[in-house]
Amino acid sequence: MLAGADLLEDIASRDLRSVLLAAAKPVRLPAGETLFEEHDQGDALYVLLEGRVELSVACEDGRKLGLDVLSSGAVFGEIALFDPGARTASATALENCRLLRLRHHDLRKAIEGNAALAFELLRLMGQRMRYMNTQLHEYVFMPLPQRLARKVLHFTRADAGKSSLKLSHSELAELAGASREAVSKVLSHWKKQGILKTGRGSVELLNHGALREIAGI
Repeated sequence: MLAGADLLEDIASRDLRSVLLAAAKPVRLPAGETLFEEHDQGDALYVLLEGRVELSVACEDGRKLGLDVLSSGAVFGEIALFDPGARTASATALENCRLLRLRHHDLRKAIEGNAALAFELLRLMGQRMRYMNTQLHEYVFMPLPQRLARKVLHFTRADAGKSSLKLSHSELAELAGASREAVSKVLSHWKKQGILKTGRGSVELLNHGALREIAGI
């Protein structure tokens, strides 16, 4: 059986799961390695079984703008399945990752005569487009504290009664579209207010209500 098949029960529909078990190939990506870069030719969809992957784009001034941090269960790269061509973002492992890769020609065979599978993939693309539109709105219209508050809330995971996220100040800065210094200043202010506390490469959220108020949600 394909490695990680047990995890597919929770992250894919029956139709997509069947295709992945039949045609997907396992991929291992060490921390810090790039899976693909923006503008690379793409022809595959990926399922993240273990680890975290950052999606990002390069700005004209040389800075990197983080779009999302994907964790176990994420499906990405689906645009290349319907329109093989240049990747719209780069994908880099933040920690050691295990993935499944499904090539365009294998999925095309599976989609023929399977409307349910086609609609699921279109749904995944719709979710990605909705999220990216939200990101664009935040970058253009929201001040840094509000953007950063939304990022912290979005990436926070509950674990043993605590709400925390494993992202450094630099990584949060990339996701919020700001400098590391500006993000550190905001986090320090929130720390003094008792909203959160920071550690090396991590943030623990202490007051959800206060941060939701800052985020405007």
